[in-house]
Amino acid sequence: MSVQSVRPGTTRSCVMAKAYLVGSGVAALAAATFLIRDGGFDGSDIHLFEEQRRIGGSLDAGGTPEAGYTMRGGHMFDAEYRCTYDLLSGIPTLDDPAVSVTQEILAGHENRAWDDIARLVDGQGEIVDTRSWGLSERDRLDLARCLATPEGHLDGKRITDSFGEHFFTTTFWFMWCTTFAFQPWHSAIEFRRSLRRFVHLFPELSSLSGTHRTRYNQFDSVVRPLTAWLSDRGVTVHTGCHVADLGLASGRRSTTVERLYLVRDGRDEQIEVAPEDLVLVTNGSMTDASSLGSHTAAPAPAPRRSDAWLLWHRLARGRDDFGDPAVFDKHVKESRWESFTVTAKDPAFLKALEEFSGRETGRGGLMTFTDSNWLLTIVAQRQPVYRDQPEDVSVWWGYSLRPGRAGNHTPKPMTMCSGREILDEVLHHLRFDEAVAARVRETSTVVPCLMPYVTSQFLVRRRDDRPEVVPEGSVNLAFIGQFAEVPDDVAFTVEYSVRTAWTAVAGLLDLAKQPPPVYKGHHDPHVLASALETMHTSVVKRA
Repeated sequence: MSVQSVRPGTTRSCVMAKAYLVGSGVAALAAATFLIRDGGFDGSDIHLFEEQRRIGGSLDAGGTPEAGYTMRGGHMFDAEYRCTYDLLSGIPTLDDPAVSVTQEILAGHENRAWDDIARLVDGQGEIVDTRSWGLSERDRLDLARCLATPEGHLDGKRITDSFGEHFFTTTFWFMWCTTFAFQPWHSAIEFRRSLRRFVHLFPELSSLSGTHRTRYNQFDSVVRPLTAWLSDRGVTVHTGCHVADLGLASGRRSTTVERLYLVRDGRDEQIEVAPEDLVLVTNGSMTDASSLGSHTAAPAPAPRRSDAWLLWHRLARGRDDFGDPAVFDKHVKESRWESFTVTAKDPAFLKALEEFSGRETGRGGLMTFTDSNWLLTIVAQRQPVYRDQPEDVSVWWGYSLRPGRAGNHTPKPMTMCSGREILDEVLHHLRFDEAVAARVRETSTVVPCLMPYVTSQFLVRRRDDRPEVVPEGSVNLAFIGQFAEVPDDVAFTVEYSVRTAWTAVAGLLDLAKQPPPVYKGHHDPHVLASALETMHTSVVKRA
């Protein structure tokens, strides 16, 4: 064992300490990295337990060019992802060990930043002029009021409680909700946080030129490099193994994990946990119970829920300091959406999209169809999207925020559609030449993915519905990921997961090195003035 007496920068005595991490998403991978980098742990003393056979959590990606690639989603970064870029600055890329993942992302933004001029497309297939946000005076005042309202006043409130009906028909709302995945019924607390956290992006909201992207999909660009770095240092990832429960020592003033109850390949196991050991739990999962369809079949309905939520329910039972998982996992109709990945063996679609959007592939950013009943958004990233993608294969991706509605062209909910039917719906909105559309249909394979809980972290909540990263009185237990509470920061981001990981490690080990503060552009008079000017010039008067 590696850790002797006291680690550098910490006052906590840790002899023969081990770390047990529940989950293998980016929060757990980041926590393992921080434990080695800042906490002095040997990798051989760190164990990650993952119920699935594949690691990466929501940043997974797979498939083949023959059967079709799959990717549940992707996240945009920005220049103020302080925890993420700090973490990845020490992780080499797979393509060039001399270049860090952070350097690769920043260089990619410098050389190929998005410059979207077709962010929204209307019902006639015309590009919307996004220079006007379509805001009325009331909308603008409501936005300013939301930014200024203390968070405590928004407990239990929806976004609709703070805005009138017109706001949800504006260009601003279409761009914001499809960039950050908000629905009108989502939490006003989370919406306010996103406005304040990303206020510096207001002037570039339509072009998305202020956002950063990874070189490949985020499994290849982030998860695989992190995993390789951890593997080289002896960290063990136990796949097909889920943590069913934790044994906690009795006591009201402190929380100490004494054992882990595991199920591995159908067999029950126990691991004894010493007080100096650490247990970091990814509570809940935004991609839990996801189901894949195919080009000819819709995703399976009502997939079985995994133990990601059940563990949190067990831990929170009878306690008021571990949050309330029922707030997040009992409202599937309010948290689900559906994505789809398109694998094409003909460049026809990308060429037609370039001609329509006025931007080459990889520069155009998101495209949302405002009259789509499904509220469809598509994006064609820089090719290749997968590190092993053949040169004659292209990949593009899309998602729907309203999968439960009948389509404009396909008379049934997206949740009941095959990949082929989803492609038909997209082509209906793009209005390509029929000869081009026929080529696209003949040479494309579409794999849909239904995600019941993907925006569950945005559901209406109160301040204590998410547990603190390190609950008060905790000796060796912390919560990480999208359902642990970090003041001011915004969930549904990689940055949020990484920040919880850093907070957990620094808190449990009493490290001198703490996470950098959350960026607060709304406190910068120049940033705020620029945002307010953009809002002012985008106002339209209602008749």
